[in-house]
Amino acid sequence: MGLSTHILDTALGKPAAGVALVLSQTVEDGWLEIGSGVTDTDGRCRTLLGESALESTIYKLRFEIAPYFAAQKMAGLYPYVEIVFTVADPSQHHHIPLLLAANGYTTYRGS
Repeated sequence: MGLSTHILDTALGKPAAGVALVLSQTVEDGWLEIGSGVTDTDGRCRTLLGESALESTIYKLRFEIAPYFAAQKMAGLYPYVEIVFTVADPSQHHHIPLLLAANGYTTYRGS
């Protein structure tokens, strides 16, 4: 099992490729960066954890979306999006999708 993400650009109706991601988990005094990646041509990133195992903790996934919109020659409202989520059962796969537009976004627990 593990962790994955997928970004769809809802305004263009296509995956958002080339978006840099940073994964962090909570520690006593804040956040610890534990992984990073870039979305592929299908807007997916499956390598955030690397060789690490998913743990029961709180994670933060940061999507650096300003460069993506700049490459589309669009001005976006949000320079980045951070999604904070809890993993209660690390034996289950956690998929964190992002539906993205220049002036808004939404997320949900995927499969």
